[in-house]
Amino acid sequence: MKKINVAIIGLGKISGIYLENITGMFKDRIHLVGVVDLVEERSREIAELYKVKQYASVQALLEDPSVELVLNLTTPQSHYVLCKQVLEAGKHVYVEKPLSLSAKEASELVDLAQEKHLVLGGAPDTFLGAGIQTCRKLIDDGWIGRPVAASAFMMNHGHESWHPSPEFYYQAGGGPLFDMGPYYITALINLLGPVQSVSGYAQKSFPERVITSEPKHGTVIDVEVDTHIAGLLQFNSGCIATLVTSFDVWKHSMPRIEIHGTEGSLRVPDPNTFGGPIFYCRMGEKEWTELPLLFDYPENSRGLGIADIAEAIERGAEHRACGELTRHVVDVMESILKASHEHVQVQLSSTCEQPSPRR
Repeated sequence: MKKINVAIIGLGKISGIYLENITGMFKDRIHLVGVVDLVEERSREIAELYKVKQYASVQALLEDPSVELVLNLTTPQSHYVLCKQVLEAGKHVYVEKPLSLSAKEASELVDLAQEKHLVLGGAPDTFLGAGIQTCRKLIDDGWIGRPVAASAFMMNHGHESWHPSPEFYYQAGGGPLFDMGPYYITALINLLGPVQSVSGYAQKSFPERVITSEPKHGTVIDVEVDTHIAGLLQFNSGCIATLVTSFDVWKHSMPRIEIHGTEGSLRVPDPNTFGGPIFYCRMGEKEWTELPLLFDYPENSRGLGIADIAEAIERGAEHRACGELTRHVVDVMESILKASHEHVQVQLSSTCEQPSPRR
């Protein structure tokens, strides 16, 4: 198949696995053309290591006619502006999560991509891995009957104990919902379909955080965002899910994701990973049974979403980690916060198709 030529904007921490997989695992579908970063030395090192172009600026990258798709790995505050710039330059774009910081901006990007007949895609692509895809097949094949309830928990005590520069996670655009929520919500939409309405509560439990990691040990962070969010999601199918994301929990024993149906229950693996384990309990049984993975890509396969785009373009089909899906995820997150702040139930303004399963 024809490879898609990709260039990367932003070479922070997450770029390492993308670079590794684009030039290794997916090299038959993706060709890395070049890179650019605000830190010139960093982009020079990467360009030399991977023997690709080092662009002097984002504009220089966008003016390169050999670049077909831009991988936007910048911080979330820049996602909307840069994705818009890429689309206006006539190139496809795939962006790290979230697509933008508001549903309005996300919709503008979806509309612009459609207007220009370009592909807009976004992370996470973890739902395309062996773990979530196996769960999708089990649900589609009726192992738990009709899904009626679900729960999802992402809880820890924040990033200040390990991240070298954790300030962003407590500023606008950060927080546990916008940081980690896309993994959980995307997985739930893949398994259960689009969300119809939400309600929720959110709070900022600590006004300040103290960094205990290096090199900023002892630095005090002012917390701007809610750090404990509890949401209720009603899906178009009628299934009701509980979602809790928190940076205020020291330790817990709650499952990552569970789906409960009329004929059984399914424990879904961590949606921030591509693999397992998966546990199943049929109605009438008392213990969980671990099930094998039925698909490929159980390892860290970031970049799989771009490879899926390459295949979709080749076949003239729809790719799965699409703009409509990523917009719907942003809408769900924004609506949960709105529900909390305004004390209302919120009907979603967007929807999307349930992504097609991998075969």
